Amino acid sequence: MALLETRNLTARYGDFQALFGVDIVLEAGETISIIGANGAGKTTLMRSICGLLANQPDSIRFDGRAIGRLAADEIMAMGIAMVPEGRKLFASLSVEENLLVGRYGRAIAGHWSLETVYGLFPILKERRHSPATALSGGQQQMVAIGRALMSNPRVLLCDEISLGLAPVVIRDIYRAVPEIKAAGASLIVVEQDIGQALRVADRVYCMMEGRVTLSGTPAEFSREAIHDAYFGAAA
Repeated sequence: MALLETRNLTARYGDFQALFGVDIVLEAGETISIIGANGAGKTTLMRSICGLLANQPDSIRFDGRAIGRLAADEIMAMGIAMVPEGRKLFASLSVEENLLVGRYGRAIAGHWSLETVYGLFPILKERRHSPATALSGGQQQMVAIGRALMSNPRVLLCDEISLGLAPVVIRDIYRAVPEIKAAGASLIVVEQDIGQALRVADRVYCMMEGRVTLSGTPAEFSREAIHDAYFGAAA
């Protein structure tokens, strides 16, 4: 049984349909990457999984349970945490206070604590009393990841965590992925950087216009197949 899966998932914003019958599967201990151009439906997929958009109950299943109609706080309490696009840090709180927010709603014992998050991202310990939004973009992204980890999630959703960051900073952030997986989390990573997505993933799904156009392991894809799935095959 898959840890997390979507089944014929559709999603709408009012009259606008953003997802059309999306099926993805995440196995325990796995990292999957979701790639696609702007407007492909990647963020809508993540919002659906974490309960920010309501769906049919059985269209999303977590550990065998239908969760498509559950609220975001219920899904977070079950063990699905989100690192949102744009980080969404609390400007009025310090780095450490932002991290502690991640424990609310799922205060369970596990690998992740302030001590282990600071071990993963040592710069955050140095800046723990600083306003979170006074940090560099890369450091703020570390806070956003650390905040999600503080809930000791079973599934970590990462939405565009490299967006707007310098390549050296992106490498530093992605170096944390093996330790996050070793601590027991499975990951879904939304990423526009195709090369980075292929490097980090066990399996990849490509989306275009709200549909999955390609899925499989990175080794199975040619550059041409990815291009066609990402942008559409030339007529």
